[in-house]
Amino acid sequence: MAEEESASEAATKVQEVAANVRQASKRRKRATGSEVEAVARRYFDAINARELERAVGMWAPGGREHVRGQVDATAPEGVRDFIGGMLEAFPDLRFEVLSTTTEDQRCGVQWRLSATFAGPAHFNGVAPTGDRIELEGVDLLTVQDGLIQANDAFSDTMSVPRQLGMMPPQGSSAEQRLTGAFNVKTRLTQSLGAGEAELIATGVWVVQGQPGRCNVYLIENPGDEGGVTMFDAGARTMTRAVASAGAKLGGITRVVLGHGHTDHRGVAPALGVPVLCHPEEVQDAEGSGGWRYWPADLAGLPQGPKQIQKLLHRYAWDGGPVQIAGTVGEGDEVSGFRVVDLPGHAPGLIGLWRESDRLALVSDCFYTLEMWGRDCPPCVPASTYNYDTEEARASIRKLAKLEPAVAWAGHAKPVTGDVRGQLLKAAGQPDSPTT
Repeated sequence: MAEEESASEAATKVQEVAANVRQASKRRKRATGSEVEAVARRYFDAINARELERAVGMWAPGGREHVRGQVDATAPEGVRDFIGGMLEAFPDLRFEVLSTTTEDQRCGVQWRLSATFAGPAHFNGVAPTGDRIELEGVDLLTVQDGLIQANDAFSDTMSVPRQLGMMPPQGSSAEQRLTGAFNVKTRLTQSLGAGEAELIATGVWVVQGQPGRCNVYLIENPGDEGGVTMFDAGARTMTRAVASAGAKLGGITRVVLGHGHTDHRGVAPALGVPVLCHPEEVQDAEGSGGWRYWPADLAGLPQGPKQIQKLLHRYAWDGGPVQIAGTVGEGDEVSGFRVVDLPGHAPGLIGLWRESDRLALVSDCFYTLEMWGRDCPPCVPASTYNYDTEEARASIRKLAKLEPAVAWAGHAKPVTGDVRGQLLKAAGQPDSPTT
């Protein structure tokens, strides 16, 4: 009995100690929150007092000052340069703290800045104008051990250029004219880039764009996955059109490259989604885009197309190297299609095959476009661009054995009708017409 009472008394004491610890912890948290807010307010006070070194001294070495759209600096020197530059550009700068919200080690400060851009220093490269500005924003300060570890700042970045006369006033006739001119530019860019997505089969759309009438395919993902898989990545000039088309179809979830040439990886780097390709294409997708095995100066092409295409590779087609997240190969499944290896034009060129409707999407297994941009019957790609032209012929024959109902390539129009016969004929003829 005595042992039971002793055990009960011990348990009671443990509970009392635990309760005291919790209360002390709460008190420490409240004190920490109050201290964090006090540090934030002292920081703004130091800036208002133009005491640069006091403000900089409140930062932990290595702390990050990230003002969106303006600066991403490291304490102490980066912070000193940024704040010092503001004080030299705006000699009467003053922050009014409108409200604060503190949680743990972070304090959000809503502020209003008022100042005159009197100089003598420039600000973001702009010479002093003498204009008065007002600006509101929020700083999210992280404080530890009494020092600022980080500041993430957000403000209305359009307001200052308007107040300085760099942009027309909101709602003004000048702004309406500027908006109109911008819309004209957008329409012109769209007309030169790519068209709308066209439905070519159940759950499959093509976006075709210039230069080179590049084809990018959007394939509906099965089941509950949602969105679309993109096959082939076309030209960089198509980026906005492809991204827009993908967004309307639920979003692009991944990219599968038909191969890694410049005019077939162009859009991929800009989308921010996983990119896959055949293992033999990783080197080119992440590297030269095919230049490693093309002849120097694109020897073999007629002089006219050669000069034009050298410019197109650099300024229109290529979006640059893209990081490959994974690989696919013969027999793998991609959104209801089966991967078919079709090497030759590129060492790891692949196509997608859907048995249910005998639809083939085959990148540059063959061309239906000659060097001057005119339509032509299906043919072997130009030998200048081929890794192995004889292997390319063999791949066209391999594709013909599948007896597609429709075969879409990486450029221009599809092959329909007697697809098998046309492909076998192409495999036995010289490569892409050059005249």
